[in-house]
Amino acid sequence: MLRSLYSGISGMKNFQTKLDVIANNISNVNTAGYKKSRVTFKDIVSQQIAGAAATTPDRGSVNGKQIGLGSTLGTIDVIHTNAAPSTTGRDLDIAIAGDGYFRVGSGAETYFTRAGSFYLSDNGDLVNGDGLFVLTAANGKINIPNTAQSVKIGPDGTVTYVDATNNNVTAGQISLATFSNTGGLEKKGDNLYRESLSSGAEQVVAPGGGSSGVLQTGALEMSNVDLSEEFSDMIIAQRGFQSNAKIITTSDEILQELVNLKR
Repeated sequence: MLRSLYSGISGMKNFQTKLDVIANNISNVNTAGYKKSRVTFKDIVSQQIAGAAATTPDRGSVNGKQIGLGSTLGTIDVIHTNAAPSTTGRDLDIAIAGDGYFRVGSGAETYFTRAGSFYLSDNGDLVNGDGLFVLTAANGKINIPNTAQSVKIGPDGTVTYVDATNNNVTAGQISLATFSNTGGLEKKGDNLYRESLSSGAEQVVAPGGGSSGVLQTGALEMSNVDLSEEFSDMIIAQRGFQSNAKIITTSDEILQELVNLKR
């Protein structure tokens, strides 16, 4: 069979994967704190037709001859660049102006997120939209009594409230996490990430510590998806898919000609 058939098939598979990733990016263009993904390709090992030859007293060196056998998936990267904050005016909406991640958890599990839309549970615990507790550096909860008159979250993550006797009380401090390799974080869904062997262990810091960033209340970080870039990549992926499909069609026509020789 023709090698070009398999090259065309591998190309179609790769561009289909690229289209899948682009579609997911576009579907999350309005997801708070979403980080877009991208696809890279790499070539498959080439078939050696003739080896290279070194220089001899009678003639110079000769380059080897290789034929490529198509492409394969290289990486699917998550691009963790910061997006602009969108002002909401809601006291429990928080954006991070830096590289840190909120730490949320349930039981022994700790997850990480850039989506800072938080709420108060019926017990007064600070939670995210799925009920996961917002954690302090010691993995404790932040509780605000139902009798509190107002709540304030400072740029350093300190949560304070005014109690029934008009005294300012500190409920706790929101902690952030940074990683040696942020790109290695594993997507869990629900705007959550978890650490992996590639990301390294979390480094728990207070907001403002190192590159973690300070907190901006009354705002949410938008998605870092750029629609113009995604649509451009979609056109490239579509044309790449069509080109590889054309390779298969052309290879099929050549095979048909060979079959028709025996008539």
